[in-house]
Amino acid sequence: MDRAIPEALLAQADTFVALRRDLHRHPELGFQELRTSALVAEKLTQWGYAVTRGLGGTGVVGQLRRGAGTRRLGLRADMDALPITEATGLPHASCHAGLMHACGHDGHTAMLLAAAHHLAHHGQFSGTLNLIFQPAEEGLGGARKMMDDGLFQRFPCDALFAMHNMPGHPPGHLLFRTGAFMASSENITITLHGVGGHGAMPHHSADPVVAGSAIVLGLQSIVARNVPPLQMAVITVGAFQAGEANNVIPQTATLKLSVRSLDRGVRELLNRRIRELVEAQAQSYGVRAEVDFRGGYPVLVNTPAETEFARQVGRELVGDAQVTEQAEPLTGSEDFAFMLEDVPGSYLLIGNGDAATGGHGACMVHNPGYDFEDRNIAVGSAYWVRLAERYLVDPT
Repeated sequence: MDRAIPEALLAQADTFVALRRDLHRHPELGFQELRTSALVAEKLTQWGYAVTRGLGGTGVVGQLRRGAGTRRLGLRADMDALPITEATGLPHASCHAGLMHACGHDGHTAMLLAAAHHLAHHGQFSGTLNLIFQPAEEGLGGARKMMDDGLFQRFPCDALFAMHNMPGHPPGHLLFRTGAFMASSENITITLHGVGGHGAMPHHSADPVVAGSAIVLGLQSIVARNVPPLQMAVITVGAFQAGEANNVIPQTATLKLSVRSLDRGVRELLNRRIRELVEAQAQSYGVRAEVDFRGGYPVLVNTPAETEFARQVGRELVGDAQVTEQAEPLTGSEDFAFMLEDVPGSYLLIGNGDAATGGHGACMVHNPGYDFEDRNIAVGSAYWVRLAERYLVDPT
């Protein structure tokens, strides 16, 4: 595989491993990526990119134009970290208590920067290259915020691609999927307003705890009886908060839901049925329900032509044996889905480690023991270089 990676990229790999570890030591939460975005902007400027800062708050776009080509390509990396206390014990572990790069966004940023450096100094292409460094992927919708700030009006793209690491697969293994790849997600808060009272005299109250308990059980019937059996859906009640004393019926109760699906129609069905069921169940117990939908992500859908193109680039780089052509869909969510609603493109995965390779790279993301696999920096950046040069072909 190394023979397919340009020598100039291999020669620079250690530099970008060091950069990745520096980013890992200094994690920043969504919309707070001030140091990270400044570093990205500084590097891109040094290499000759036209740099725009401030989209989505801390987002950065580096643009490089060459030749007479009219095609416009977008490559995206995310930059934010998570509110998790690191437990790797590594020399480059986070120096900020309670924060760490537990999802590999430090690696994603380093891979795209390594590709940016190579394309600026050695790239053979004709057209417009837009490198998008996005803030706040972790539940805050940084992609949507960049788009609201005019991302694709200011930097039009004919195709758009993004890559995420995936533990459970060997480093450098590439996974693709045409169609729905990542689930939609809804963050729903249900507040039940009842009538509080003494626990010994419940008939004088309207108990939101009993109503909430019935709602928790009733919600599962939506998946069992409303969603088509061959479709995927998950309704998880992750929090049920009410009262403090054993002899007091509380005035209110709060339920917090995570809802996922892999089909846009199913997503609409779930949202409608959740509201209907919650309001009806609450009324049947004499309480009032408020249903608040917050910050949902759509289903991430890879378009066929762009995914087949991305797949072919992967075969060229790592060979058929290291490519999964149609991976299983994932029930996690990703706000790159917003971008793919506006621009055709594809989201792919790169293996971060498995039981055979061991180490922190095999640890699942969002875990205190996780670390990005540095061997992926050469492979991932080589993939971006090859994809850019294949897509932005000189028209002559």
